[in-house]
Amino acid sequence: MTILRLCDKESAAVHPESTAAEAIRLMLARRVGAVVVVDANRVVGIFTERDVLKKLALSGRDPEKLAVSELMTTPVETASPQTSPDDALVSMLEHHFRHLPVVDPSGRLRGVLSIRNLLHEQVTELRRQRDSLEHHISSEGPGVPKARD
Repeated sequence: MTILRLCDKESAAVHPESTAAEAIRLMLARRVGAVVVVDANRVVGIFTERDVLKKLALSGRDPEKLAVSELMTTPVETASPQTSPDDALVSMLEHHFRHLPVVDPSGRLRGVLSIRNLLHEQVTELRRQRDSLEHHISSEGPGVPKARD
């Protein structure tokens, strides 16, 4: 399974010269916790809620005048479309981040994977397994004694 199918349908992305306020408005409009910073079709950074809190909130700087490139996290960890969901989750947990841009070999943004999407997929799979086991246990198959009249 490709992790692209787990990514949000439309990636939230801004240019490095976009203002922090523009990036924050996009995050709010899309209801996401991060925007990818893209220049010349290549991922150059990521701007997250954590960046807002750690680098902007109490700085006294005006987000309407501050380029997102001054606040973004760089270099940014990325994944390829061939990265497995399990490997992506391990990386996100080890590095303590919740958003992982998925890029092609040339560094172009293909999608953004969120830990929420990965966890939703895992819960769905666990439910499928549970339902399958319940069906198997409740069926009258081999090894299950038949009721006597």
